[in-house]
Order: sequence, then C-alpha cells, then structure tokens
Amino acid sequence: MKKIFYSILILFSIITLSSCASTKNATNPVKTKTPFLTEIISVTGGDIQGILNEEGNVEIFAGIPFAAPPVGNLRWREPQDVIAWEGVRPANRFAPMAMQTQNGALYNFLFNLYTHQKTSRTYKAPMSEDCLYLNVWRPVNLEEGAKVPVLVYIHGGSLMSGQSWYEKYDGENLAKEGIIVVTIAYRLGVFGYFADEELAAESENGTTGNYGLLDQIKALEWVHNNIEAFGGDAGNVTIAGESAGSSSVNALCASPLTKGFFRRAIAESSSVVQENPPHTFRTMEAAFKMGEDIKKEFKVSSVEELRKIPAEKLIKTRYANNSMTVDGYALPESPYEIYQKGQNHEEALLNGFNAREGFGFTFFTKVNRKNIADLLRPSFKERTEEFLEKYPVKNNKEAKSLYSDIFSVVCFTYPHEVWTRTVEAQNRPVYEYYFSRENGEIGTNHSGEMIYAYRNVPKTKLYKERDYELEETMSSYWLNFIRTGNPNGNDTKGEPLPEWKSTAESKGLLMEFGDTSSMIEDPFRYVYEYLD
Repeated sequence: MKKIFYSILILFSIITLSSCASTKNATNPVKTKTPFLTEIISVTGGDIQGILNEEGNVEIFAGIPFAAPPVGNLRWREPQDVIAWEGVRPANRFAPMAMQTQNGALYNFLFNLYTHQKTSRTYKAPMSEDCLYLNVWRPVNLEEGAKVPVLVYIHGGSLMSGQSWYEKYDGENLAKEGIIVVTIAYRLGVFGYFADEELAAESENGTTGNYGLLDQIKALEWVHNNIEAFGGDAGNVTIAGESAGSSSVNALCASPLTKGFFRRAIAESSSVVQENPPHTFRTMEAAFKMGEDIKKEFKVSSVEELRKIPAEKLIKTRYANNSMTVDGYALPESPYEIYQKGQNHEEALLNGFNAREGFGFTFFTKVNRKNIADLLRPSFKERTEEFLEKYPVKNNKEAKSLYSDIFSVVCFTYPHEVWTRTVEAQNRPVYEYYFSRENGEIGTNHSGEMIYAYRNVPKTKLYKERDYELEETMSSYWLNFIRTGNPNGNDTKGEPLPEWKSTAESKGLLMEFGDTSSMIEDPFRYVYEYLD
C-alpha cells in the first residue's frame, strides 16, 4: 500500500512539477515590493538600512555580514573580521545560504507538498560559500537608550544543511512582543567541519575541524559588540537552537571563547554533553581520518590543492562532515569534561524533546521480532535481553514502535536528561519539556515544536484552536525565559500561565506541551536505567 501511495504521489508530482518549477525564491523578508525603510544604523563595517514588515510594527535588517567571506585562502580558516564598506548597505534581503547538497526539483516539490511550504523561502533559494551573514528583527519605536532582551537562534540541519531564514523560526512574531531576534548562518558540511593537520599547523590558534562552530562564536561576538545599536541589551542575551543547532548551543555553552556573550540557553532535541555523544561530535582522530579520505576522493595531496576545487564540486563529497570535535581552541576539552568542571556558561537552561523524535530516522529501517534484539544491542549491550524480557513485543508492529522509541531516547531524549541532571547538579535552574501535540503536519516528529515556540503556526486547516492556544502558551514561556531566565508569569495576553516548575522543584517532572499543558513524569524514564 505504501509503495502504491508513493507511486501516485510521484506521478502527481511529475504532472504538476511544471507549475512549481517556475516559482521564484522568496528571500525577501516581506511580500511588499516597495517596503518602507528603517533609519540608518552604524554597525561593525559601516552603515546599514533595513525595512519594515507589512504591519509596520517590526523592523527587519537582513543579510548583515558578521565576518569576511570565507572564500579563497580563507576557506578553512577561523572567521575573519568584517570587510568595511562605503555608503549605506541595504539590509533588505536574506543572504545566500551556506553551501549544502541540493536534492533536486522533484525532491523539493515532494518536501514542500508534505510540509505545505509551496512558497517556502527555502525553495530554489540562492546558495554560496560566501555565507557569513545574520538577520535582526526588532520592535519599532524603541526609546532612545532602550535595552531590550535578545534571542540569538542557531538553525539545525545535521551541521550539513539549513539556513538562517526558514519560516518556522522567523523572528517577526516574537519581535512584536518586545524582544530582538537574531538568526545566524554558519559554514556547513565539508566547509564547516573538515579537519586536517596542515590546517591546524597554519592556524595561529592551532585549530581545525570546528569552522562552523567558530562562525557561530564570531556571530555572538558581533551581537555583543553591535546589538545595543538596535536597542538590544548585550548583557541579556539568550542563545537557542534545535537539532544540530541545539548541539551547537551545548558546545557554545562549553566554549571558553563565548564567556560573557550570553546568559541563558534554550535547547531543543539534541545535546553533546554526554561522555560519548550519540551524534554531532567526534574525536579528532576520526576528523583527521575523514580529512585524508576527502583528499584521496578528490585526488589531491595538500590543502592548497583542495582549496582550488570549486565549492560546487567539493560539496558533492560522499563523506558526511557533520560533527564538531575537540580542537584545543573553541573546545579545549570535550563538553562533558568542561561541564563536569562546572565551566559551562549558561545561568539557566530551558530544554526538551518531542514524543516521536526518531520516527523519521527509523521509517525505512526493517524491524521485526526476530531482529529487534540485534538492533537494540548497541544501546543496551549485555542488558538487551533483560530489557526485552521486561518490555516484550508481541508482534512486528510493536517491535517497530519500540525501536523508534529507543532511537528517540538514545539520540535525543536521554542526552537532554543528562544535560538537565548536570546543570541541575550545579544549582542552576533547569526547565525541561516534553512536546506531545499532534497535528496535520509534522506533529511530534523531530522539529515539530518549533512553530509553536517561535510563534509561527501557519493559518491553515491543518491546525485547530488548541494549536493556536498552545502556540500562545509555548511562545509566552520562551519569551519570559528570554527576558528573565524563568518561563513563568503571564502570557502575551496578560493571562497567568500554568506553573512550570524547575526540575529541582518538581523532583524531575517535565512540562508537557500537548492537548493540555501540565507537569508530568518523563515518559521515557523507564529506559534511562538501561543506558546509565
């Protein structure tokens, strides 16, 4: 039945593809062809001028450079200072996204059909190795000398894809509520996480393998130095991210280079704080090995030769550069070691996960009663049979469901449990959540919570009244946390929010965001003892 469904879907896609192929990319932050202009603002590098949104209550500054273009001899070097420009630089369009693999028109159409994003900015969007730009949304009519709270958002995408201007975390609607939102770009894949001994030797800091992470740090430095020009408070910055963006937030909290650049962290669906993180992190030995493999793949013997290969060709490497590493500079030790010493920077943490994080990652994995033990053994090792005796599966459907749940726990849920326990042990407040609200789109799968937290639930028939109520609740918690480090208080309408107790106060309970919003036991806790 599934094969028939996909065949029909592909056939329908081919028939209708011509209408989609002519769609223009929408990297303009607003739909208005001639939007009103903002005042001129001076930032590092020169003067910029943004645009107003359609409602006239948010100013948008898009495509602001925070570092020099990482091209030519700057490929695989630490991000360099912005190159100054003359005159007033228009900040009215999003900059090209970082180099990443493109999946073709048919794939994009199917993805847009599934996610109902037919006019998405990401469709046919420009891409360039020159990608180190950020975007700022701020409320209009800020008083002179204003210092409003700031959110800096780091996009996900397995450190191999994504962009700073996707609609699901667009900053306009949060900015309407009185904060400044910044979204940043960073180098991805082979451009962001390639490692080589030659590169470490030529770096004055001895670093290699963490160029994307260093880009994020450079962007935070830019925010620290420039956000007051927009009316932001450089002393009240919260960093946030989802998936690989959340792993990046975790690493940024551990890096000595970010001290003083932010106060709080929001982390959704990923972490690298374990002694052996399940993803997004690797040893330097593994990084060097892949670097050598890539040179062999392109038949070169030096970094100098590799730098001459066009970006469009290099991005087609078959090796997945999707992990950070201990480089002795951005990360002098592993995040686990840094956290154990209490040298992490977040004063407060809001973090959590979704009910079906693993569904999309395990969808095509063949699972049945015969092979479930072998699939679980890498996670449970000698306790696999003990676990299956206590939680047996009766049929193949139950085996598939269990495997998806365990995948969710190992890759997403348990890493947050470890992060929560570690920060709580440091006597810092932690607020943990569990997202369980299903809808007609992504639902509780990986990334499903973003549109609620960042106030971007689409106005379509796929969402019900409860979804917009939950959007109000979640985004209000996020806003309160960004302002004060505590999510509790009133929503944006002035109504009291349900009390979200810290994990210390609640003795380990989570705030469930679903058909209701209330404190519950972690539904996956029964698995944790087998992983500890």
